[in-house]
Amino acid sequence: MNSNNYEENCNVDDDYIYPPEILKKLDYKKNYVNFNPPISILNPGENLILRPLCLNDYNKGYLDLLAQLTRVGEVSEQTFKETFQEMKSAKNRYFITVIEDLTTNQIIGTATLFVERKFIHSAGLRGRLEDVVISNDYRGKQLGKLVVITIRLLAEHIGCYKMSLDCKDKMVKFYNQFGFICESGNSNMMTIRFKE
Repeated sequence: MNSNNYEENCNVDDDYIYPPEILKKLDYKKNYVNFNPPISILNPGENLILRPLCLNDYNKGYLDLLAQLTRVGEVSEQTFKETFQEMKSAKNRYFITVIEDLTTNQIIGTATLFVERKFIHSAGLRGRLEDVVISNDYRGKQLGKLVVITIRLLAEHIGCYKMSLDCKDKMVKFYNQFGFICESGNSNMMTIRFKE
């Protein structure tokens, strides 16, 4: 069973972080990687749907999934809803995309495109790929490749002049297959943390 009817998978009262129709407009013919067996944005696998983050995904394990990637901390449902609405109100900035298993009603994959407006590049848009994670139980099904390709196509679709990411050394080869490269003289990520 595959369902591309997004309204069936979120309550009528729920909001999406971005309009789901955008996913149907992406140029799927651009084949950056091969999927074997074939999967796609509109057909991610049996009983799976790829869609924007919904307001009710708090109850579908979204934060538990993120905890497989990094420390999430204490986030109440109220805080989740307030943060969601704040992100949504920043139009065309947060493209949080998830994969839901319709048999368990759980979020099992996610990736985020964050878009920054710049003065450079003719007031262009710069994308950042963030928070890529697939549930431990679903790894090896090409879903990580699928969410990264989706974010890449979203960035191209909305007109980003570039997209970047921070990754660990062991993940460089994975991201190379999508066209990401370590730029000579500019391949170090530097961070200052104010809180843990």
